[in-house]
Amino acid sequence: MGSGMAGTPTTQRGRITQRDIARRAGVSQTTVSLVLTNNSEAAARIAPATRERVLQVIRETAYVADPLARSLLGRRNQILGIFTYEPVFPAGSADFYHPFLVGIEACAESLGCDLLLFTSAPVTHGTRRIFHENNRLRLADGCVLLGREIPREELTRLVREGHAIVSVGRRDDIDTDGTTPARVPFVGADYAGATSELARRAVALGHRRIAYVGSGEGVESAVDRLDGLRAVAPEVWHERDADREPAELLAELLAAGVTAAFCEQPASAVALSEAALARGLRVPEDLSLVGLGEDDGPGTLSLPLTRLRIPRREMGWQAVEVLTELLHGTGDDLQRLLPCPLVPGRTLAPRRD
Repeated sequence: MGSGMAGTPTTQRGRITQRDIARRAGVSQTTVSLVLTNNSEAAARIAPATRERVLQVIRETAYVADPLARSLLGRRNQILGIFTYEPVFPAGSADFYHPFLVGIEACAESLGCDLLLFTSAPVTHGTRRIFHENNRLRLADGCVLLGREIPREELTRLVREGHAIVSVGRRDDIDTDGTTPARVPFVGADYAGATSELARRAVALGHRRIAYVGSGEGVESAVDRLDGLRAVAPEVWHERDADREPAELLAELLAAGVTAAFCEQPASAVALSEAALARGLRVPEDLSLVGLGEDDGPGTLSLPLTRLRIPRREMGWQAVEVLTELLHGTGDDLQRLLPCPLVPGRTLAPRRD
């Protein structure tokens, strides 16, 4: 057997890491780290069978923990911060952000950490700013960042000044010193992969001219969705829907010969469906609709929307995991993209001439 198998020396691969231990034991790196601390309250929460499985792999591989990383574990407040660039509790956004917060809370509880929600940040030009004169970031060991869009200058400063942060949502690398791009720790959704898979299904059903309805630019999540569609669809008609009347937008799509519309926001699919009905058209017979997010907004379709599902709870959970590994110096997987399950729905049908 190869050197990577349990019970076999790993000298041919070099020094074994906690990631290797986690993979062999079938647990997260955070769990391995907590087992190694041995005297922490959080470690006591791990199931005995799980602890023994981790210890068995450690014994088999003769793993020796990094003493520096071990020493850092005892120097934390066990407080993790949450900073939201958008309000998360008003009715309009509560449904969308709630699963993220549930995942964050559940993982923090499992680790024995308290959560601190930063709410004193001022709003500048419609966006909260994490840096201000009453900044309390240092009260927390590290911070999870929530928000569709994070100002580039703030993200750059956070990374440049060495703050322990993890973004919920993919973020592009940033230039902090003019030479080497710095990687931003994140847990994001694989929008590009899921959109490409939905596009493959549409193409297989005969759709050739497909519209992308939404911004498709600016924030990484929008760019990823449009890129995923363009990677598969033979011809993409891009229509921005901000401040557009649904009837006008529908008319332009039909004039362009579009037979399937991929909507960045499911609310746009609802609006197009209502406009189609008012025009005497049917969904999906006359126009197929696909949603590229959650359907938590106002309005509903008469048929279940074919869409992707954002793994929001898991993203929140793993964001805390990555932050903990970052703080402990044990993580080598600080940028994660989670797959988006597809919801079949009934709004994507074969193209009709």
